[in-house]
Amino acid sequence: MSIRPTEILLRQVSRILDITFEDGAHFELPCEYLRVYSPSAEVRGHGPGQEVLQVGKEDVTIRDIEPVGHYAVRLSFSDGHDSGLYTWSLLYELGRDQAANWQRYLERLQAAGHVRRSPD
Repeated sequence: MSIRPTEILLRQVSRILDITFEDGAHFELPCEYLRVYSPSAEVRGHGPGQEVLQVGKEDVTIRDIEPVGHYAVRLSFSDGHDSGLYTWSLLYELGRDQAANWQRYLERLQAAGHVRRSPD
């Protein structure tokens, strides 16, 4: 059984998706983080080991949030990316595991020789 959000708020200036779930969990998910962890095949590939490292997403924003049934949203990003459904359970997991996921992303960037710059 999935925990559903009670509030989703996009804060454009700080580039944060603020989401609260019915169990009281509250997460502030940066647009860049949501973009680089998109559930789309373009990012995740079609199987283990096929993930595509996303670079240069420091300034990405969310342009639109489209509800999909009662179980997900489709996020449209300023770089044109809009595939992949963010289910409630995925958003919850991304919030719960944000620190570890972000550290893993930074390590992957470093291993690839990419220097992440500070967002504008």
